[in-house]
Amino acid sequence: MRNLSTFLYEWKHFVRSPFKVIAFLMFLLAAIYGLHNGAKLYKTQLVEIDTIKQKIEKDREENIAFYEAGEKGPKDKLWIDITKPFWAIWLGKTYLFKSPSPGLVYSTGESEQYGFYKQVSIWASTMDSDMTKEIANPERLQIGMLDFSFALLYLLPLLLMILLYNLRSSEAEENFLMLIQVQAASINSWLLSRVIFYMLLTLLSVIILLVYGAMLTGVFSSNSSIFNNLFLYSLLYLVFWGGIYYLILRNGRLIINNTLKMVGIWLLFTFVIPAISLQWISIRKPVNYMVDYIEASRDETRDLYDLPDSIILDRLNILFSEPLKGSEEEKEAKIRKVKRVAFAALANELIKNKVESIEIENESKNHSVRTTYFFSPVTFFQNCFNKVSYSHYDDYRQFREDIQYLIDKQIKVLLKDSWNEVIVDKDKYIDYTKELVKVD
Repeated sequence: MRNLSTFLYEWKHFVRSPFKVIAFLMFLLAAIYGLHNGAKLYKTQLVEIDTIKQKIEKDREENIAFYEAGEKGPKDKLWIDITKPFWAIWLGKTYLFKSPSPGLVYSTGESEQYGFYKQVSIWASTMDSDMTKEIANPERLQIGMLDFSFALLYLLPLLLMILLYNLRSSEAEENFLMLIQVQAASINSWLLSRVIFYMLLTLLSVIILLVYGAMLTGVFSSNSSIFNNLFLYSLLYLVFWGGIYYLILRNGRLIINNTLKMVGIWLLFTFVIPAISLQWISIRKPVNYMVDYIEASRDETRDLYDLPDSIILDRLNILFSEPLKGSEEEKEAKIRKVKRVAFAALANELIKNKVESIEIENESKNHSVRTTYFFSPVTFFQNCFNKVSYSHYDDYRQFREDIQYLIDKQIKVLLKDSWNEVIVDKDKYIDYTKELVKVD
């Protein structure tokens, strides 16, 4: 009953404080704006993927019509012959999509830094310009891309600060603590009850926001664990800041001192420590300008065209488990016909090795970031939110690995069928369109 009366008293105190009410409403508006930004990004990606799929289906229907009519391709492009594996696969337009998660409504994460679809071809790579579109945080804010996780990570502690800053200290300055101690069991339990009231009020608002966000993208119908995990992390984050502020209020007696301590702790955890950590990682592991990758994709790839046929054959036999069969005369004749695919296979292996070194370096940096979680909780929770919404760096790394797998698969199938001079008919073309998009 005593806690209930404290809650009722604090509610009256809250609604009679315009400053606290306005701060609370501003937090809600910022969070709702962030939810709509995430939902907009989610729906935009779905529409884009659907548009591309419709275009792919239309192109494939046109190609199937060529097979049914006994034609080799468009009449105005006589060099195209869809009965050959190269043109059949090229015109089949293999795409791989990273379908957006409904959890983007909560945290957009890395989804604005990396592409979410990729046309796979024998000349593609996971480091093409359409795969890495980096947008820095200041640029995101400038274009209005504030998401719900930003409101939760940076604005929620500010809201709690405004709600709690004068608890106990205002009574201490007015010499009311002795009177309160007579009425309450202890000052600390009385203060804890008041802090818990505001934490419950904030938690209720977060739950309502999470439910509202789930309604925007259908989280409950698609993957309810997203909501449950976001709620758990939000609760832990709220308890983390509530506990820190309670300790400050418990040991402080002046409003100005408590406020300065809260502001200092907030700046320390949200800006200073993450900035120092990032600077430390940048010094230890400088930015990779991908010079090796650029040289491989430009100069070293161009040098492949100067290789003699015998060396090309030897390298192809090393790359693939099934050696290219035939007599020496047949190999000499066939290698001239499949040179385009052979060069693509060798270039892919060359570039893939450079990309692998970049990915290893990135993983090393991520490991360094993970070592800072203990004293950089904001970074930890940000990564947790991104993981839940499937917009984490690891999700896009897996997407790139799947793309590389399909590139390798397409090259292998194309080289094998071209070497064996396979004639592509309607059934074989349809088989291409189905098999070359599967990631085992």
